[in-house]
Amino acid sequence: MAERSRERPVSPFGPPVTVALTGASGAQYGLRLIEALVAADREVWVMISKAAHLVIATETDVELPARPERLAEALVARSGARPGQIRCFGREDWMAPVASGSGAPSSMVICPCSTGTLSAVATGASNNLIERAADVALKERRQLVLVLRETPLSAIHLEHMLNLTRLGAVVLPAAPGFYHQPSTIDDLVDFIVARILNQLGIEHRLMPRWGEP
Repeated sequence: MAERSRERPVSPFGPPVTVALTGASGAQYGLRLIEALVAADREVWVMISKAAHLVIATETDVELPARPERLAEALVARSGARPGQIRCFGREDWMAPVASGSGAPSSMVICPCSTGTLSAVATGASNNLIERAADVALKERRQLVLVLRETPLSAIHLEHMLNLTRLGAVVLPAAPGFYHQPSTIDDLVDFIVARILNQLGIEHRLMPRWGEP
């Protein structure tokens, strides 16, 4: 009998990026990031917390189902992704690749990142898949970007941000600039998404870099 191959199938997309949306205001940032990653031909692994679903329903007219399979279908339809480009995981899907350091390596962005998630990641809580995936990213020295959306910040928040920065994470507050003379809310959202893509080393055309025409 021929030996069964253990090689993983080659993905037709670029290296995967994990995107987690949590219960802070600013769901538009995370949704736009997914679109931009799809446009960049990256595979996108998505997790959306229960609180984030509530925020999305409150801040946008986007309707996203909670079940991972239906959520993936909705995101594919919304972003124009190709079949298999978006994978979604549930809150306790411990068999997901992001749950283990032996899974496929992936950069991770929590966008938006609530202060509750910030605290859980900083203390290694790992109470759900989002927190566990971030814990894996830290222990495996993989790229972790936290797009915090909160103001003002307490000493607790600042200490957690400092600790995570020392551990190698990037804290990227959702604080858009205005030097590109934005005329719409979409321009402000794209400013932050562009900064995230810059951190990931992904080319984009959302806005010119400083000093470019």
